[in-house]
Amino acid sequence: MRTPSHVLKNLEEQACKQDYKFDRLYRNLYNPELYLEAYRRIATSQGSMTAGTDRMTLDDMSMARINRIIAKLKDHSYQPNPARREYIAKKNSDKKRPLGIPSTDDKLIQEVVRMILEAIYEPTFSNNSHGFRPKRSCHTALQEVKVAFCGAKWIIEGDIKACFDRFDHHVLIDILRKRIKDEHFIGLMWKMLKAGYMEQWEYHNTFSGTPQGSGASPILANVYLNELDRYMKEYKSAFDVDNGKTRLPSKEYNRVHYQYRKRAVKCKKLKFKMPNEERKIFVSEMKYFRKIRMKIPYYPPIDPNYRRIQYNRYADDFVIGIIGSKADAQKVKDDIKEFLKETLKLELSEEKTKITHSSDLVRYLGYDFTVSRSQDAKRNEKGDLQRCWYGNVMLYLPHEKWFGKLLEYGALKISKDTFGKERWSGVHRGKLMNKDEIEIIKRYNYEIRGIYNYYQLAENVSVLNDFYFIMKGSLYRTFAAKYKSTFNKMKAKYEKDEVFGVEYSTKSGQKRYEFYHDGFEKKAEVLLNDIDTLPQYRKYDVPNSLAKRLKAGICEVCGARTPEIHMHHVKRLKDLTGRNEYELLMISKHRKSLALCPDCYEKARNKSFK
Repeated sequence: MRTPSHVLKNLEEQACKQDYKFDRLYRNLYNPELYLEAYRRIATSQGSMTAGTDRMTLDDMSMARINRIIAKLKDHSYQPNPARREYIAKKNSDKKRPLGIPSTDDKLIQEVVRMILEAIYEPTFSNNSHGFRPKRSCHTALQEVKVAFCGAKWIIEGDIKACFDRFDHHVLIDILRKRIKDEHFIGLMWKMLKAGYMEQWEYHNTFSGTPQGSGASPILANVYLNELDRYMKEYKSAFDVDNGKTRLPSKEYNRVHYQYRKRAVKCKKLKFKMPNEERKIFVSEMKYFRKIRMKIPYYPPIDPNYRRIQYNRYADDFVIGIIGSKADAQKVKDDIKEFLKETLKLELSEEKTKITHSSDLVRYLGYDFTVSRSQDAKRNEKGDLQRCWYGNVMLYLPHEKWFGKLLEYGALKISKDTFGKERWSGVHRGKLMNKDEIEIIKRYNYEIRGIYNYYQLAENVSVLNDFYFIMKGSLYRTFAAKYKSTFNKMKAKYEKDEVFGVEYSTKSGQKRYEFYHDGFEKKAEVLLNDIDTLPQYRKYDVPNSLAKRLKAGICEVCGARTPEIHMHHVKRLKDLTGRNEYELLMISKHRKSLALCPDCYEKARNKSFK
C-alpha cells in the first residue's frame, strides 16, 4: 500500500502539467494509509471529540471502522450525514456565525479529500492568494501589500457579500471538472455539497455554499476564488501601461532638480575660486531649490503613459492598488463586480467595497495601512538628501484593536477625575482568581504574546506598551484579590529584578516562571515558524504514532495481542481525575488516547460513563 506522502507527491507532480486531467482519482480513497494520516491530523484538533448528528466521536477508532468507510465508498453506498448546525458569536457584533459540525466518519473522508485536492490545486494557485494555504498567512499577505503597493494612488477594498454561503454548486463542479475527469470523485463532491444540515432536529437542504466546518471547505473556497485570481492576472496584463519604458520623473520635478544640480555642481567645481559672498548666494539658492524639490512628487500625479494595478487576496477579502486615475479605479471595481456576478454568481457588497485614496487609512486583515506622503529625508550614498519613505506602504496597529482586547479580557477600568479626564487602570479578573499562580501568569503571557505576534509588522507596534502597562496592573491586582492582599505587597513578594514571577519545583531543582518582559520591537518580516499554516502533507515519512499504535495489535493496558485494536479517546487531559486505571495510565503517559483490546475498551468506556 502506497504511503500518503508518495500518493500526494505523485498527484502534485502531475498537477504541475498544465493540461493534465486526473481520470482515476477515486481509487485513492481505497487507501487505508490516507485515512490513518487523516486520523492523525483530526486527533490533534480541538473539535476531534465533538459529536455530529450520528452522536459518534473519534473514540473507538479502529482499522475495522476505516475498512467499513472504504467498503461504502467502493460500492458507492456512502452518504454523508447532515452536519449539526450550531451558531458561534462574531467578535464585536451581535450577529452569530453558523457552524456545521460533521460526523467523525465524514471528517475523515473530508480530510482525505482535502489532502487530494490540495496536492492537485496548490501548485497552480496564484501567488497573490494567501488564505487557507500552507506556509501562507495574514502576515505573508500584508508583507506582499507592503512591497507591491508602493506608490499606489487608489486602493479598492473588496468585500464579497456572504461569500462562502453563496458559492454556486454548479459553478464549483464545473471548475473541478476542468482538471478532474473522474465522475465517481465528482459524484462524491456532489454528495458532500448536498449533505444538508440539522438545526433543532429539523433537516435543511444546502442549495449553495461550501459546508461550514467541513475539512474540505477551505480548499474548495480557494478552488472557487482562484477563478477571480486568474481573472485579475489577465486583467493586470491588459490594464498595465508603460510603453516598454522606465517611468520618467515629472517635468516640474526635472525643472527644479536641474536648477538645484546646476548650482550644486558649480559650487563644487569653483569651491576655492569663488568669492565667499558669491558662494553664499549660490548655496542659499541651492538650498532653496532643494527645499522646493522636496515638496514636488517625483512622478507626475496623472501619467497617461504609465498605469499599474496590484492585487492581493486573503480568503474572501481582497485589496487592489492602482497607479492611475480615480476613473480607472471605478472601472476596475465595476469590471470585478460584473465578473463576480456573471461568472462566479457572487455579489460584491456596495456598502463595504470602497475606493479610498492611498493617503487615507485602509483596514485590511486587522491592520490599517496607508501609502506614505512623508517628506522626511536622509542622505543617500552620494550625500544628497532623498525622501526615503515617500510612497512606501506603512502598516499600523489600530487603537481600537488593543483597546478592545482590554475590554474583552475585563482587564481595564476607566474612571474620571474631578476635571472629567479619563483615568485608565488595570483591574483584577475574577475568572482567573481561583486558578493556579502559574496558570494565571501563563494566561496573561498568552494574551500579550498573541496580540504582539499578530501586530509585530506594524510601524506603531510600540503602542502595545500601553496595553502591557494595563495588563501588568491587572495581573498584580488579580494576585492581590486571590490572596486578599494589596498591590504593593504582591509586588514586593513576587518581583525579582523588576520582573514578576513565580517559583516552582522540578526534578532538576527550583525554577521561575516569569511574566512577559521582552518588549515590543517592530519586525521587518515574520519568521516561517511564526506563520499560521494549515497542515501540509509530509514529503518525507515521519512515524505516525497513532497509526503505529493502532496497527501494532498490542493492548496498552493488559498487553494482549489482537488484530482488533480500538482507540479510546478523551476530550481533555485536565478533565481526568485518575478514578480508574485507564485514566491513571493516560495521565502518566500524558496522552489523550489509549490503544486497547476489545475487552479493555469496553471496560474503559463503561467506567468513563460512571
